[in-house]
Amino acid sequence: MKLRTRRGHVQANVDMTPMIDIVFQLILFFLVSTTFAVLPGIKLNLPQSRTSEGTSVEGITISASKDGLLFFNDKEVLLENLGAELIAFDTGDTDKLQFPVSLEADSEVTNGTIVSIFDVIRESGYSVINLRTATEK
Repeated sequence: MKLRTRRGHVQANVDMTPMIDIVFQLILFFLVSTTFAVLPGIKLNLPQSRTSEGTSVEGITISASKDGLLFFNDKEVLLENLGAELIAFDTGDTDKLQFPVSLEADSEVTNGTIVSIFDVIRESGYSVINLRTATEK
């Protein structure tokens, strides 16, 4: 802080540059350290399970809501178009038979709908299918 005197008055100047630098670095730190999950914008009431095991979330996520909405990762699709989306999906170097597909369906989705989704997934060449559940409390 520099002090200047002008005819008996003391004038103080505060340099704000260091404080702005620190705030900017904090903002960057929190932006870089925050992780973002890619989930569709629907709320699901997953069925409860006592014997479920945790799996990784990588791969393809198919979500089915009780309202009949179906999502392929974060994109809304119709059941008729799900097969084309699965076939067009780039699995990189991983074989489709080994590439994981997670199916998360609301507890009120009918068994017939889940079986139809399973059929489309298998017809598209995928065989590793995980059913997402919530752990029982």
